[in-house]
Amino acid sequence: MKKQLDSEIEVVKKERDEYKNKYLRALADYQNLEKRIAAARAEEIKHAAGKLIIQLLPVLDALEKTEEVLKDKGLAIVIKQFKDILSSESLKKIEVIGKKFDPHIMECIEVVESDKDEIVVEEVRSGYFLADKLLRPARVKVGKLKKS
Repeated sequence: MKKQLDSEIEVVKKERDEYKNKYLRALADYQNLEKRIAAARAEEIKHAAGKLIIQLLPVLDALEKTEEVLKDKGLAIVIKQFKDILSSESLKKIEVIGKKFDPHIMECIEVVESDKDEIVVEEVRSGYFLADKLLRPARVKVGKLKKS
């Protein structure tokens, strides 16, 4: 009788261990699913923010051009606030003046004579990164060595 009970106890323990392992695997699968869903949501939000920011960039360009002409301090403050908001969303302006031309992040719209070869001499339109992704390439004028 005791051997039979011991045998039944062993069977029940094995079943318990199997159920526990299945439960732990299911729990791990569920936690991984939650992580994947959260990552997908974050990516969707980032993508949506990127789409909105792309639509706002021409507005920023227009404001900056207007401020260049009018030299209005109030407008300059609004532009700074606008840029600060965009910056808080991981938007970063590509610095191009004086840099070597990089076709991956810049579009050359004109080549001009210069003292330096393949160096950006003028920025026509700002380019931006959103986090580490190129959102819009900078439009630039690139210098070409003067022929003597």
